[in-house]
Amino acid sequence: MSTRELPGRGERVADWFDGRLGIHTLGRKYLRKVFPDHWSFLLGEICLYSFVVLILTGVYLTLFFHPSMNEVTYHGSYVPLNGVRMSEAYASTLDISFDVRGGLLMRQVHHWAALVFIAGMLTHMMRHFFTGSFRKPREVNWVFGWSLLLLALFEGLFGYSLPDDLLSGTGMRFVNGALLSVPVVGTYLSMFLFGGEYPGHDIVARFYSLHILVIPGIMAALVVAHLILVVYHKHTQFAGPGRTERNVVGTPFMPVYLAKAGGFFFLVFGALALMAAVASINPVWSYGPYRADQVSTGAQPDWYLGFAEGLVRIMPGWEITLWGHTLVLGVLIPIVVFPLLLVLIGVYPFVEARVTGDKGEHHLLDRPRNRPVRTGIGAAWISLYLVLLAGGGNDIVATRLHLSINTVTWAIRIAVLVVPVAVFVVTRRICLGLQLQDRERVLHGRETGVVKRLPHGEYVEVHEPLSQAQLHTLTAHERPGELVRHEPRGNPR
Repeated sequence: MSTRELPGRGERVADWFDGRLGIHTLGRKYLRKVFPDHWSFLLGEICLYSFVVLILTGVYLTLFFHPSMNEVTYHGSYVPLNGVRMSEAYASTLDISFDVRGGLLMRQVHHWAALVFIAGMLTHMMRHFFTGSFRKPREVNWVFGWSLLLLALFEGLFGYSLPDDLLSGTGMRFVNGALLSVPVVGTYLSMFLFGGEYPGHDIVARFYSLHILVIPGIMAALVVAHLILVVYHKHTQFAGPGRTERNVVGTPFMPVYLAKAGGFFFLVFGALALMAAVASINPVWSYGPYRADQVSTGAQPDWYLGFAEGLVRIMPGWEITLWGHTLVLGVLIPIVVFPLLLVLIGVYPFVEARVTGDKGEHHLLDRPRNRPVRTGIGAAWISLYLVLLAGGGNDIVATRLHLSINTVTWAIRIAVLVVPVAVFVVTRRICLGLQLQDRERVLHGRETGVVKRLPHGEYVEVHEPLSQAQLHTLTAHERPGELVRHEPRGNPR
């Protein structure tokens, strides 16, 4: 007669949860999910881990920040500003920086994490763009990622404006000017946002609510939805031996990938902490409190909004009057172009599918050289962004290079029209050239650098045939139309 051993406490707890939540079934299905092993997939993890760091440091900062524009007289550790009238928001920022233990480090980690988060998202999306992973069935997930990027831009603007220092106040003056340029309703929008005549008394409190509650909540929901779709659609992968549209080659989530992901999180967190410890960012005490009659010298927004300011700075100061209303085209046109540049990114998957007639599912990634038009468009967009970013700092460029600011502005105006077109043409030709190089390697093998003399005196270079794996990688794609040779009718190959 055998006696059955009673289950332990841990097993009973696991059974209790499994009976109510089904965690055993879910774990058995998803903990062994396979993840491809490629360095470019770490870009998305950098975004996720930076977002986690932002949440953690943001919670800490909310314990000490006072989102109020009520005026107080500062008496604190930063002696140069003692006795100066300022808002409670600015005073509490100084207290966090100089009087709260670890406050300055937390502020700097938070700011650096925000910059890395947006940079990671932009790079992550460009990786998806150039490799074509946005195609069916992942168009919705692309829109989720694009929405996260768009929200992050405004989240960064709101957080940047909370200290109410002279630099961020200059940015708010820019926002106010953009609102006032909107026809008919511009003044109403400005009065509503600022709670009265600019600069008003409510802007910091309103931005604070948006910055710590509304936008982070939406972003967290989008992150969860984004990850759920990644799991549901499975990971894309680059073409290679054994990799098809119906499988994924890589390592399982548990325990291999989970261990790697955990270690990488601490690497990202450590890198952000190191940057915050050794590189000062946004020293608000150097700018002083915001005053509507002052503007800080060399005021520049964070890099992710520099191109929006560049649009305004290079635009001629055109104005027209219609039906008694003055339209400030010098601001209105850039404010319209700015979202259009972002919308083009969001709708591109649908545009490409419509233009190319591609309705099939894709789980294998493209090599950028094999999609020359798409790669050219992406490179052109990046070049336009960089040109406008330089335009957003045209005064700094002129000062550093000892040039006339008018010369710099006109050069950037011309570059906005010329550079993207030139970059598109050059990038497309480079891609086609790289395709021809791949074709030569497939046909004749790899160059070895060994020169051999033939019996009749001719010198040739010895080529080494490629392996089957290399041949598969180079040929596992559809050839673009530019390189397909069309034979005359009646003369089949």
